[in-house]
Amino acid sequence: MILTLDASVVIKWHIASPDELDSEQALLLLDSILNGAKLVEPPHALTEVAAVLSRIMSDRADACFDEVERIFANGRIMASSAAYRRAIELSVNLEHHLFDTLYHAVAIESGATLVTADERYYGKAAHLGSIVLLENFGF
Repeated sequence: MILTLDASVVIKWHIASPDELDSEQALLLLDSILNGAKLVEPPHALTEVAAVLSRIMSDRADACFDEVERIFANGRIMASSAAYRRAIELSVNLEHHLFDTLYHAVAIESGATLVTADERYYGKAAHLGSIVLLENFGF
């Protein structure tokens, strides 16, 4: 199994609580990654995670980032021209921010599945395939 995770999923590893939707699902996904699921991420993935961590949990952002960095180190970064071109096409056609579409483009170009908790983007892009909402991800 090859996965691309956007920041909306990765952040849930650190804010797991009964009030946070799908946090249990995110932790199960993390477990599957630690047990062999492969990751492929766009170049900005760690940057986006760091930005969100620093904004929502400034007191623990550095330690949480260290954990994410260790997990991502076992995956690979995809910065191909084809992925960028696909992201541009998705951004234009879906009228959506390029950083979100780049996650999806990487998944499409690498044969992975994008797992997202971003219902807005999912609603625009589900018909293209290679994407699943975190709440619907099957193990």
